[in-house]
Amino acid sequence: MDQRNIGAIEAGGTKFVLALARADGTVLAETRIATRSPAECFPDLAAFFEQAAATHGAISAFGVGSFGPIDIDPASPAYGTFTTTPKPGWSGARYHDVLDRFGAPIVVDTDVAGAALGEWEKGAGQGCRTLAYTTVGTGVGSGVLQDGKSLMGFSHFETGHIPIARDPARDPYAGFCPFHGDCLEGLAAGPAIKGRWGQSLSELGSPADKIELIADYVAQLAVNLILLHMPDRMIFGGGVMKAPGLIPALRKATQARLAGYIKAPQLDPGLESYITAPALGDEAGITGAIALGRRALA
Repeated sequence: MDQRNIGAIEAGGTKFVLALARADGTVLAETRIATRSPAECFPDLAAFFEQAAATHGAISAFGVGSFGPIDIDPASPAYGTFTTTPKPGWSGARYHDVLDRFGAPIVVDTDVAGAALGEWEKGAGQGCRTLAYTTVGTGVGSGVLQDGKSLMGFSHFETGHIPIARDPARDPYAGFCPFHGDCLEGLAAGPAIKGRWGQSLSELGSPADKIELIADYVAQLAVNLILLHMPDRMIFGGGVMKAPGLIPALRKATQARLAGYIKAPQLDPGLESYITAPALGDEAGITGAIALGRRALA
């Protein structure tokens, strides 16, 4: 059994999940800290791993699944550095600045790609050659895996900022995205829902008309993911997707927008097997971060 230790970080819009684990996935220590500025988060992060290493042994590798935008090109001199993120204070921050002190290799990917990897290895994505994982929470993002490898171009995908068809009569809300206004994130992420209605969908009681509106926006992404990547399955996680009735409404809206154009065994009637919630629940992200660390060991 591989007894080497992996430091794992799932960095989301509202919280960081930090864990020290064995290479086989056994978690030795875990904590959560609020997402604040790098000046506040990084010392807490370092303190956790220093204490965990003192208790359980040296850290041999780190796996980081992070919100972004962030440079995830291992060949880039800025690998692991935040770029144009709207989060105040994070542009220019780099994970290596706080983790290099441990002298261990670091693999950095997006939080959604990390969650996709966790689901691919141990959850709802098992057996899929191509898997798409989308989170709809504080922000919106998608990770696409092919044979367990994260797809990207010169950078990671930015599905949260795709243009969305919005009917101003049905939805007068102009969107909150500081770059694009009514992109998908600007219309369907948690801050958009609270900005529009004052509460989350769950707090509102998940009324059908509001569920259908958000489902229609997310379905526009779902159809684009199908047309661009033809994934074997699509997983939708994040706080917004936990609203009762939203995933069934998403299936219905996606099927309607496909309009019978794609015929394939994967697209089961009603898309009940094709569009799913994460089987690992809130553990998908940290499970994937541990898997990224395992790859850093190699």
